[in-house]
Amino acid sequence: MRFALFGNTYQAKKSLHAEQLFRLLEQHQAQLCISRDFYEFLCKDAHLQIPHADLFDNDDFQADMVISLGGDGTFLKAASHVGRKGIPILGINTGRLGFLADISPEEMETTFNEIYEHRFRTEERSVLQLKCNNPHLQKAPYALNEIAVLKRDSSSMISIRATVNGSLLTTYQADGLIVATPTGSTAYSLSVGGPIIAPDSKTIALTPVAPHSLNMRPIVICDDREITLDVESRSHNFLVAIDGRSESCQENTRLTISKADYTIKVVKRFNHRFFDTLRNKMMWGADLR
Repeated sequence: MRFALFGNTYQAKKSLHAEQLFRLLEQHQAQLCISRDFYEFLCKDAHLQIPHADLFDNDDFQADMVISLGGDGTFLKAASHVGRKGIPILGINTGRLGFLADISPEEMETTFNEIYEHRFRTEERSVLQLKCNNPHLQKAPYALNEIAVLKRDSSSMISIRATVNGSLLTTYQADGLIVATPTGSTAYSLSVGGPIIAPDSKTIALTPVAPHSLNMRPIVICDDREITLDVESRSHNFLVAIDGRSESCQENTRLTISKADYTIKVVKRFNHRFFDTLRNKMMWGADLR
C-alpha cells in the first residue's frame, strides 16, 4: 500500500509517535510520501532520521490511504488537501480530544495489522461549500467541520439575515453564526451550545454565537437545503472562518452555503463506534466525585 502522511508541525516532543509510525510502515513494506512541511519539521525541529519517502506539496499526491498524525486540526488540514480525491483518511491522535483523529498511538500497531488484513471500515462525511464574491474565500471554499460568520473585533454584535431555500429563517443579532456539518457538531458549534449530531444524519446545524435574545436557539435542517446569509455590521465588515481559516469580508458580501458534491472518507476500526467515542471523550456517566 502507498500512504500519504500529514502531521502536526508544532510539537516536536510528540515526534516519537512519528518514529513508531515509520517503523510500522517499514515492517509492512509500505510506500510512503510525506507532506513537505511535515518532513522539514521532523528533520529540522525533531531531528529525526526519516526513511526514504517521496515529498509532495499541498494536494499534489496519490495514495491508497492518507495518514493524519496529530489532532483534529491536522485531520482538517489533510482533508482539505484530499478534497474530492476520494482517498480515505486515518487519523492518529497525538492531540487532546480527537473526534476525527481517534486512533491512539497505542493502537497503531493493531490498526495497521487490521488495515493490511482489510478489517476496517470507512465512514463518509458530508462537506459544506461556500459561494460568494470574495476571491480569497473561493480559493478554499470547502469545510468538513463548519463555516462560521463572526464579528471582526470587539465592537457591537452583527446582524445576520438567514434564508433557507429562499424562505426567511430569521435575522440573528449575535456575535456570529456557525453553520456546521454533523462532523463539526462536536467542534466549535458544541462549544457555543450547539447540538451533538450523529455523523450519518444528513443534516446541517445553525448555531448562533452569543445571541442578543435568549430565545434564539440552534436549529437543525436537512442538508439538501441552501442557506443564504446577508450580514450587516457597524464596522461594515465581518469574518468568515472555513474550518478555522478566516478572511475578512465587506458587509455587502452575500454568502451561500450548501452541501458539496463530494464526501470525505474517514477510516475507522470495526470496534470504534460514534457513541463509544462520545461517551469516552465527553466522559458521560463518569463519576468525578
